[in-house]
Amino acid sequence: MKPTNLILLALPCLGANAWAHGGGLDKEGCHDASKHGGYHCHRAISSAPAGRRHQPAQRLVPSDYVAPAPSAGGHAFANCSEARAAGAAPVRRGEPGYGPHLDRDNDGIGCEPYKER
Repeated sequence: MKPTNLILLALPCLGANAWAHGGGLDKEGCHDASKHGGYHCHRAISSAPAGRRHQPAQRLVPSDYVAPAPSAGGHAFANCSEARAAGAAPVRRGEPGYGPHLDRDNDGIGCEPYKER
């Protein structure tokens, strides 16, 4: 490959960092990037006013979200081996012995049998 062609191919890569940020910074060098976690700064933190430093992004919960009810028995199995030994596996959300730590894929069914691949 000719050196000229190689240089022409490399030039767009050199300017990629300049286009990585859309700008729109306020006078403190900060902006609200809701896509990437809220308000943050690109200049030294000491230049931002104290009230605007490191504000955590709000976690939005759907208005129709209903938190799962605690298990009726009051305790969850410590692990799936314990649930299987008690003959309770698979354990469904709302049943005695269910706990979110037993449900890795959060589908409401804990200690599911392994699927054959």
